[in-house]
Amino acid sequence: MKAVIIEDEPHARQELKRLLKKVNPQIEVVVELDSVKESIEWLEENEDFDCLFLDIQLSDGLSFDIFNTISIDKPVIFTTAYNEYAIKAFQLNSIDYLMKPVEPALLEKALNKLTKLQPKPSLPAFSGEELRKLLGIEPKKEKSRFLIKIGEQFKTIQCNEIAWFYADRNTVYLVAHDDKRYIIEYTLDELEQQLGNKEFFRATRGMIVSIQCIQKVHKYFNSRLLLDIKPEAGEQVLVSRVRVEAFLKWMDNAN
Repeated sequence: MKAVIIEDEPHARQELKRLLKKVNPQIEVVVELDSVKESIEWLEENEDFDCLFLDIQLSDGLSFDIFNTISIDKPVIFTTAYNEYAIKAFQLNSIDYLMKPVEPALLEKALNKLTKLQPKPSLPAFSGEELRKLLGIEPKKEKSRFLIKIGEQFKTIQCNEIAWFYADRNTVYLVAHDDKRYIIEYTLDELEQQLGNKEFFRATRGMIVSIQCIQKVHKYFNSRLLLDIKPEAGEQVLVSRVRVEAFLKWMDNAN
């Protein structure tokens, strides 16, 4: 069995690896990740693993945010310090969990369950937002406007005026519906955390699109999607295969 560990505390990662080897020496930890960003980037490019061990609180956000960006069809075991009441959330969603500090007997039980589910486990459908609600985690505050510096002046742009954002090397641009473009002092990762999930989606690593800018969506080679957006981007906007499911759910739920 090949496992992925997503945990931002080095000691916790090492302890989990030690316990995994003790409980089942055949387990191979293929990668250790410590942030939402790093996890999304790795999972987009890799499928050769059997299960995920995820901490809830990572260095740049909650691990639930990973599932809001990409589709994962592998068994998930959360490692958590949440109290017994909050743990009911995982039971309601049929998700395995391990309380910290992880007990070897419970880890072995969880691994045995995963082994029985192999090779094609029947996984429950869940979203990061649903888990946030069940755990009583306050939703992040969303930006409603941006302050833009133009020469010696400043102006505000409301989020409903924004078509998309894109990154060109180390510079990030805000593109309005009238095709005016402005440099902003945010990274796309920061924007992804601050923008409303209903109106904006990280379609590619280098672009965040608004629901209003999408004109058409086409099926494309290798299970990807091709977006027609307005204003035009000047290059193809392709939603990668692992983001497709999350993108379509976003399209269906967006207001």
